[in-house]
Amino acid sequence: MVAAVVAAGLVDTLKSEGPFTVFAPNEEAFAAALEALGLTADELLADVDTLTAVLTYHVVPGRVMAGDLVGVMAMPVATVNGADITITEDGGTVSVNGAHVVSADIEASNGVIHVIDQVLLP
Repeated sequence: MVAAVVAAGLVDTLKSEGPFTVFAPNEEAFAAALEALGLTADELLADVDTLTAVLTYHVVPGRVMAGDLVGVMAMPVATVNGADITITEDGGTVSVNGAHVVSADIEASNGVIHVIDQVLLP
């Protein structure tokens, strides 16, 4: 995720005041996405437009904690990308477009990070 953010030139954006909520795919999610797309990591990192669109699709303006999502069913949320993601909570499990949050509420200086098990594609 960090290499992708750097390659897309989004470091300063994500360091800005915020607050932001980032749904960050874990390493396994990136590996699975690359395989599904038939790309190498270098090929994806070189395609800045696609990389930027995908990464900004993982960022929501504002600070959303897991506890704020209790009982949410198919709630559309606008991303920094401009497209909506759909958030659902069921039995304590939060999902974003079907990707499960595997680690929630990681504090950041300008928001919060939730680690997810899939790469979200706009």
